[in-house]
Amino acid sequence: MQNVKTTFENIDGQIFKIDIIEPENPQQASFTHFLHNHKNGVSHFYKKDAIGFVKEYLTKEYPENEITNKAAEEALQYLIFNNQGTVPFPAPEKPKFKFIDLFAGIGGFRLALQNLGGKCVFTSEWDKYSKKTYRANFGEIPFGDITKPQTKGFIPDGFDVLCAGFPCQAFSIAGRRGGFEDTRGTLFFDVAEIIKKKQPKAIFLENVKGLRNHDKGKTLATILNVLREDLGYFVPEPQILNAKEFGVPQNRERIFIVGFRKDLGITDFQYPEPTKKDSVLEDILEENEVSVKYYLSTTYVQTLKNHRARHESKGNGFGYEIIPNDGTANAVVCGGMGRERNLVFDDRLTNFKPVTNISGKVNREGIRKMTPREWARLQGFPDNFKIVVSDAQAYKQFGNSVAVPAIQATANKIIEKLTKKNANRK
Repeated sequence: MQNVKTTFENIDGQIFKIDIIEPENPQQASFTHFLHNHKNGVSHFYKKDAIGFVKEYLTKEYPENEITNKAAEEALQYLIFNNQGTVPFPAPEKPKFKFIDLFAGIGGFRLALQNLGGKCVFTSEWDKYSKKTYRANFGEIPFGDITKPQTKGFIPDGFDVLCAGFPCQAFSIAGRRGGFEDTRGTLFFDVAEIIKKKQPKAIFLENVKGLRNHDKGKTLATILNVLREDLGYFVPEPQILNAKEFGVPQNRERIFIVGFRKDLGITDFQYPEPTKKDSVLEDILEENEVSVKYYLSTTYVQTLKNHRARHESKGNGFGYEIIPNDGTANAVVCGGMGRERNLVFDDRLTNFKPVTNISGKVNREGIRKMTPREWARLQGFPDNFKIVVSDAQAYKQFGNSVAVPAIQATANKIIEKLTKKNANRK
């Protein structure tokens, strides 16, 4: 992880540095959230813990100095000014709306909504490697486990949109009405609890396509019942959108659930139409020769061929796949056959000497895996998005992420509705 290094000079002329290495302490999350929200009336939710973090840090680093609460608070004011412009994706200077980012991953929702002029005022993510990537790109450390009351306690009031790409879990609803209480013990319950308490104007949830038929449709039915009946939101029928219809060459279908607080009087919503921008694999491939480490060994290539042959002999279509340059990639996923179903031909390799331990030699057919950067592009992340983790973690992170263009197109429709409603009220 890239360290957070910030220097300030206090009134006595002493020089201090704040150097955060591991984003595991919730006080560190409060510290970065405070720095990013000092202009919008949200910082008071984080101030106490932010001061505590600075005081504790400086006391350890500079034991010869007495660090008082006043000195720590003074440090925060200096740090605010030294925190600007140091990350690839800073928040807009004059935001049009506020949102929170739950189950944030590496920030796909955040990137999309910031592009529309939104300000993220709270984010949570439990995976430590995803936190590193999030911090490197947005300058903020997410809070941790959203199921903990302590984490929920940091969520501010008055934000406009709640975003959540929550994991899919079955509910125990046999013989019951499938309401709010029936979702206890699932992560959706935590989302619903936050919605109930904070009452955002709009909600934007994303999940795998399979949610529609999960547990014979009972899971989605329960979610919609909770949102509509228990929480009082207008929720149009969820829609499955495909990333390939929004400018990236990836066949990735996900279900989107949008809702509006009923007192706003919004009674209709149209999901975005596919864009007219067509994209093919060649558009996202590396321009230069890539490392030999991404090329498959002869042994592995033969293993994949044998594996597919066995499935084909049984009438199955499962196996590796090489995507043509004018084609569309399969959905990038976390682990398993995710990379093997998105192989490419690339005959530009000039150095066939292995740099990793492989069985056999490097294949001469030009068969390689896509690089993490290519996966990032398939998900709509710009090239200045920093990849600061290992390849294994990067594949996992991009495989778990949302497709930014599809999220942004849908979020744009949400903001248009909210903006129009506000205009009509004036």
